[in-house]
Amino acid sequence: MGVYRRPAILALWFIAAFAVSRLILSVIFWDRVAPTDGLGFIFAQGIRFDLITVAAVLGPVFLLRPFLHTAQVLRRVSNVLRPVYLGAVIAAVFFVEASTASFIEQFDSRPNFLFVEYLQYPREVFSTVIASKPVEFTVFSLAALGLAWWVARWMRRDPFAQRRVSPWFALAALPLVALLMFALIRSTTAHRPVNPSNAAFSQDSMVNQLPLNSPYSVLYAIEERRGEAANERIRYGQMEDSEVLEVVLREAGISAADQLDPENRPTLHRQTATVRRDEPLNLVIVLLESQGATYVGSLGGKDLTPNLDSLQDDSIWFERLYATGIRSARGIEAVITGFTPSPRTNAVKRSDTQTGFFTLPALLSEKGYHTSFIYGGESHFDNMRRFFLNNGFQEVVDRHDYENPVFEGSWGVSDEDLYALAHEKLSGRGDEPFFSLIFTTSHHEPFEYPPGRVTDSEYGPRESSIKYADYALGQFLEQARNSDYWENTVFMIVADHNAKTFGEKYVPVRKFRIPGAIIGPTIEPRRISGISSQIDIVPTLLSLIGVDSVHPAIGRDLTRPEYFNGAGRAQMQFHYNQAWIEEGRAVIFRPDLEPVSLRLGDNDQLLEDQNPDPDVLRRALAHALWGPLMIRMQAYRL
Repeated sequence: MGVYRRPAILALWFIAAFAVSRLILSVIFWDRVAPTDGLGFIFAQGIRFDLITVAAVLGPVFLLRPFLHTAQVLRRVSNVLRPVYLGAVIAAVFFVEASTASFIEQFDSRPNFLFVEYLQYPREVFSTVIASKPVEFTVFSLAALGLAWWVARWMRRDPFAQRRVSPWFALAALPLVALLMFALIRSTTAHRPVNPSNAAFSQDSMVNQLPLNSPYSVLYAIEERRGEAANERIRYGQMEDSEVLEVVLREAGISAADQLDPENRPTLHRQTATVRRDEPLNLVIVLLESQGATYVGSLGGKDLTPNLDSLQDDSIWFERLYATGIRSARGIEAVITGFTPSPRTNAVKRSDTQTGFFTLPALLSEKGYHTSFIYGGESHFDNMRRFFLNNGFQEVVDRHDYENPVFEGSWGVSDEDLYALAHEKLSGRGDEPFFSLIFTTSHHEPFEYPPGRVTDSEYGPRESSIKYADYALGQFLEQARNSDYWENTVFMIVADHNAKTFGEKYVPVRKFRIPGAIIGPTIEPRRISGISSQIDIVPTLLSLIGVDSVHPAIGRDLTRPEYFNGAGRAQMQFHYNQAWIEEGRAVIFRPDLEPVSLRLGDNDQLLEDQNPDPDVLRRALAHALWGPLMIRMQAYRL
C-alpha cells in the first residue's frame, strides 16, 4: 500500500495544521471561548471536520493515484500535475486559514460566502486583512507559501513516482478508497450528513464555528448559497416594495404609531399584551411531528387521538388552523419566528439567518426566561441546533442526553422518553420563568414505538404510531397537571405539518390543516372557528402569557376582538407553488406563471372562480413577496 503513503502523510499534516490554527484562534479569542468551557469539544469535533475537509480536497489524489501509475506516460503526467494541484490546494487552504482571525474580527464569523464575494476585490481584501492582524497573517502566509513549495518538491521526489501499479490493483482499490472517502465526508451513520450544526454547543455563534476549519466553512457556504440561489430566481409576480409593505402592515394591524424603525425594519412594532398578568407566565410549545387534522376525530379525521380531542372543551381550540409547509423546518420557522413561507430556503437553514434573526426564544430570553429546545432525535437535523443556539435558545437537548431510554428507534428516543425528560427539566426550573419547545419524533417513518402501549390500528403502522404519540401526549399532560409548574404555565399543542401531503391540483389545501390547542389553568376556553395560520401563534402566545413585546412578526394576535373568529387568512408553501386562502377564496401562485384565482369550498375544495377579486389577488401577492423582501432588507431582526 505504499502508493497511498505520501498522500496519507500529507493528510496528517493538514489535520495538524488545522489543529494548530484552531489553537491559535482559541488563544486569540480566549475571552469568548473560556466562558463556554468547551475547549475539549472544540478540538474533538475539530478532528471530525478536518477529516471531512481532507477527504474532500485530497479525495481526487487518493482515488486517481493508482491509475496514474499504471503506465509510464501517466506517471509522467502525474509527476507534473500532482505537485501543481497539491501546491495550489495548500496555498488556498492556508490562505483561508491565515485570513480567519482577521475575518472574525470584522464579521464575527469564520470565512463564509462573504469571503468568496470579497475576493472580487483582492486589493481591498488584502489591505483589510493585513491591517487587522498583520503579524498573524504574515506568519501564516509565509508558512503556507513555504509549505506549498516544500510539499511540491517533496511530492516530486516521491520514491514511488517511478513505480508501476497493476491496473487490477487500481481497479480493486477504487471502490474501497471511494467508500472510505464517502464515509469520511459523511462522517455519520445518521439520517443526515454532518453539518455545522453538529459543531454548535454554546450561545456564542462565533465560538460554535471554531470546531470547523475555514476551508470547510467556505465550501459549505458555497454549496448552501448554490441551493439558495436556485430558489431566489423563483418569482410569483411584481409589486412595488412600498405597496407590499402598505398591504402587509394593514393586514397585520400595525399602525404607523406602532412602527419603531419604518425605514430599516418596517414591520418592527410594539405589541401590548391583551391579557394582563401580575407576572408573565411560563410557555411550553409541544410540536407534534406530522400530525395533521387527517388523524384528529374532532376535526373530521380518523378517530386516533382521544387525548388531543379531549382538550377541545378546556382550551383555546383551533378549528381551522393551517401549516405553512410540508417539512418540519418550515413548521418550526412559522411557530417560533412567525415568518411567512416562500419557495426560498426556510429560515432555519438559510446561511443569512443564523444570527440575529427574530425568534420567540430570543425575545423571551431578553426578558429573563430560560429557553430550551427538547428533542428526542438528532438536533443537527435540518440545521436546528445551529439556528437555535445562535438565535435565542440557551439549552438544546437531543437523543445523546437520554440515559437508558425506554425505547430508541431510527429517529430517536420514544415520545415517552422525550416527555419524561421534558417534565424533569421543567420541574427543575423553580421560580425562574421558562420557555420550552418540545418536538416529538414517534410519528415519523418507519413508525417505531414501544410495544404494548396501544393496540395496533386497523389502518396500518402510520395510524398506530399516531395512537401511540397521542398516548404519550396524554401521559405528559397528566404529569403536567399534577406538577408545581402547571399553575404558572401556558401550553400550546400544535403540529409542525401534516403527513402525506399530496392530492389536489396546484396545492392540496385540505392537507395543510392541522390541530392546535392552547391550555392551562389561566386559559379561558373558546373556539377559534375562522381561518388561522401558524404565523399567528407567536403574537397570540405573547398576549396570553402577558408579555408586552417588540417584534417584526406579522401574524395576528387572535386574542384581539377584531381577529377572534373574524375573517382569517393563511399562507402555505407546496414545493414551488404557494397558496393564499381567505374565507371562500383562494389564490395559487406558480413560478413565472399567472396566479390562479379559485373559490374555497366545503372541506377546503378548490373550485373554479369566474369572478376573481382583485383585492384578494393584491393581498395574496403582497404576502408572497413580503418574506423575500424582509430577507433582502435584513429587516426581520429585533
